[in-house]
Amino acid sequence: MGTVHTALPAQTLYVTIRRDELRQLKDERDQLKQELAQLRLMIQGQQPLPVTQGAPHA
Repeated sequence: MGTVHTALPAQTLYVTIRRDELRQLKDERDQLKQELAQLRLMIQGQQPLPVTQGAPHA
């Protein structure tokens, strides 16, 4: 068992992000949403998942 920690109140963290970084994150999010939708369709149709090898995310 791990150490028990007391719960702290939520804190807000403010960060600065460049426009190009934000665009990249949005593009990655959109790609992941598309992959998720495809996987859900495959599961609903009980089709075997194709084995694909993509580039690892940074």
